[in-house]
Amino acid sequence: MYLHLGADISVNKKYIVGIFDLDNTSTSKITREYLNNATKKNQVINVSEEDLPRSFILVKERGKEKVYVSPISSQTLSKRANILDVNLYGKDK
Repeated sequence: MYLHLGADISVNKKYIVGIFDLDNTSTSKITREYLNNATKKNQVINVSEEDLPRSFILVKERGKEKVYVSPISSQTLSKRANILDVNLYGKDK
């Protein structure tokens, strides 16, 4: 199953490592350093176009990491991916 991140970009859900709220996580020095390093390595793909970025999605496929910056909130993306609907045991509620 694929998750639409904005614009014309979709990624396979099985490669998503995490979906993060940009406002909350960018206050952390470690997160800012990670995003800066990913930018320097050309791993960041901005799908926000002219919209305000609200989340970033870490994807690891075939050993390569990519960071997608999306105008869609992390909560909306998580709901679309059914990540919030999975309990601790990995079973649907």
